[in-house]
Amino acid sequence: MPGIALDGKSRRRASPKARTVPHPAGIFDPVARGLDMIGDRWTLVLVRHLLDAPRGFQEIRKRTGIAPRVLSSRLRGLVAAGFVETVADGSRSVYALTEQGHSLKPIITSVARWWIRHGFVDLAIDAERFTETSAQSVMDALPFMVREERARDVDITFEVRLSGTGGGVWAVRIADGGCTVTSGFAKRADVRYTAEARIWCGLALGLANASDLHKRGLITKEGSRQAMDHYFHQVAETPPGEGIFVETVGASTPTNSERSTT
Repeated sequence: MPGIALDGKSRRRASPKARTVPHPAGIFDPVARGLDMIGDRWTLVLVRHLLDAPRGFQEIRKRTGIAPRVLSSRLRGLVAAGFVETVADGSRSVYALTEQGHSLKPIITSVARWWIRHGFVDLAIDAERFTETSAQSVMDALPFMVREERARDVDITFEVRLSGTGGGVWAVRIADGGCTVTSGFAKRADVRYTAEARIWCGLALGLANASDLHKRGLITKEGSRQAMDHYFHQVAETPPGEGIFVETVGASTPTNSERSTT
């Protein structure tokens, strides 16, 4: 076979059959190498639910819906990888993020905001299927749903009181473009909202218009008018009276006046 000169030496040209495609693990691809570490389906989900505070096994289950065996296995893996550690909380042990675990927050935030901004419109995801799940899950997602252009240079606290399945009380604070959500009553609230859990979830997911729901008695608002005009958490603005969700809510949920007569 003919050869080529290289550094004064004659070497045979490599046969095409001798060439091989490199193994993926040998390629310096930061995305691929990062996913080697965090690409498991549940890794970022579990880290996300530990960002705010350490949580016990059952609380993590309620927030994620993961089967016990799978959750146990994934948590062991996160502990072994150095993302999570167990810490004492009184007489029980809970799971908490390590410094390495907290370093994943920007990634989690980016993924969440990408899905919220593109999923419902570009990917045609039906948001209504989430109104029947967990109000807690929608509340937990509010920090990712804040419309930054409307949340700059403000400091407003909402108190949200929800009745029915999945109901509860939450304090939501919007300050300088960020959002924090805590369970329980707010020490000081600029606005207090009261509604049935499914209705609030529909409002937060942009399936209904706040003014329309308020006029129909499906949501009550107390507080300053300026603060009440802010709906940072809506995924999309929905014109008054439009949407199948509003029609189904009106057909299945009594108004305040109807409640007072029963």
